[in-house]
Amino acid sequence: MPEQNIERRFISGSQIRSETVDGSPRIKGYVAVFNRWSGDLGGFKEKIDPGAFAGTIMKDDIRALWNHDEKFVFGRNRSGTLILAEDQNGLVADINPPDSQWARDAMVSIERGDVTGMSFAFRTISDVWNDDSTGGLTRTLREVELLDVSPVTYPAYPDTTVALRSKNIFLAQSAETDEESQEPTEIVFPNLVKAKMRMIQSRMERNR
Repeated sequence: MPEQNIERRFISGSQIRSETVDGSPRIKGYVAVFNRWSGDLGGFKEKIDPGAFAGTIMKDDIRALWNHDEKFVFGRNRSGTLILAEDQNGLVADINPPDSQWARDAMVSIERGDVTGMSFAFRTISDVWNDDSTGGLTRTLREVELLDVSPVTYPAYPDTTVALRSKNIFLAQSAETDEESQEPTEIVFPNLVKAKMRMIQSRMERNR
């Protein structure tokens, strides 16, 4: 899968469990939780709005992978071996893994509690940036394209490269709006000050 614009998140406190349903093994658990602020993701915090996954789980082709590795496919929504649904708390996954040696080994690790977390890969369709009361920035994911969900051995550090590009665009647009209005801002946050100073300095150099 091309890595362009792909982000990954591991939700702290997420738990997966193994079950047997009608003699068939299952992996179940929350992939994402709504309205819970993340930790610092590199100068911003993030949360997910309810409904952010509603469209994608209805129309997109989504896989369940082992450790985000495309060689190890647990299930797929279009084949019925991956069921995804939103409830009031977040996005829930129900995976019916294949009867293969690697999948059986993975199930043993989950049953023993060696693997307890779930991660997801996505592309952002709609997000909203805001300043918070502490002078930082917040990002709210309004709608995403879900690519895969994955039980993971280790919670990898979130890939926020795409989000940071989006943050920089927001800062530049905020600085542009403030400069054009030429109106004093009652509350000026440190990150916006830095962005405005860089933009003003750049314009001064071009006008020399």
